[in-house]
Amino acid sequence: MPRKFFRKYLPGSLLRHPNLWHLNRRSVSGGVAAGMFAGLVPGSNPVQFAAAALLAVAFRVNLPVAVVVTLYTNPFTIVPLYVIAYAIGALIFGGDGAAPSHAPEIDWSHLGASMHAYFEWVLSLGKPLAVGLVILAVGLAVAGYVFVQLAWRAHVILAWRRRRRRRAGSDSG
Repeated sequence: MPRKFFRKYLPGSLLRHPNLWHLNRRSVSGGVAAGMFAGLVPGSNPVQFAAAALLAVAFRVNLPVAVVVTLYTNPFTIVPLYVIAYAIGALIFGGDGAAPSHAPEIDWSHLGASMHAYFEWVLSLGKPLAVGLVILAVGLAVAGYVFVQLAWRAHVILAWRRRRRRRAGSDSG
C-alpha cells in the first residue's frame, strides 16, 4: 500500500527508480554511505536531509536509509566530529592538529566589535575545518558502505549455514 501510494504521487521519473526504495545490499550500503557523507554537511537537519536525498537520487541508492542515517550527527556528536575534522584538516595544512582556540567572548556593549572578532575567529578555522570535514565525510561514507556490505554478507552466509544444517537434520530424521 505505501509503495503504491508513493509511486502514484512522486514527482517525476527520477524518484521512481526502484533502488531508491528497495532493500538490497547495494542500495542499503549506498544509502548508508550517502547518509554518512551528508551528515557532515554544515547546516541543520533539513539541509543534511536534502543533501542525503540528492545523493541518493544521484547514485540511485536507498533514499529513506540515506536520510535516516544523517541523524548520527546530533547535538551530542557534532562537536566531537567537528573537532576531529579540524584536527584532520590541521594535519593536512601542517598545523599541530590541536583544537582551535576558544571563541571570543561576546561583549554586548560593543556588539559590532564582538561580532567582527567572532567572524574573524570562524574564518581562521576555515580551510582546516572545510578540508577536514570533506576527508572525514568521505572516510565515514566508505566505512559505512564497507561495514554494511560485510554485515549483509555475513548475515547471508549465516542464513545459508542454518538452512543447510536444518536440511541436513531433516534428511537424516
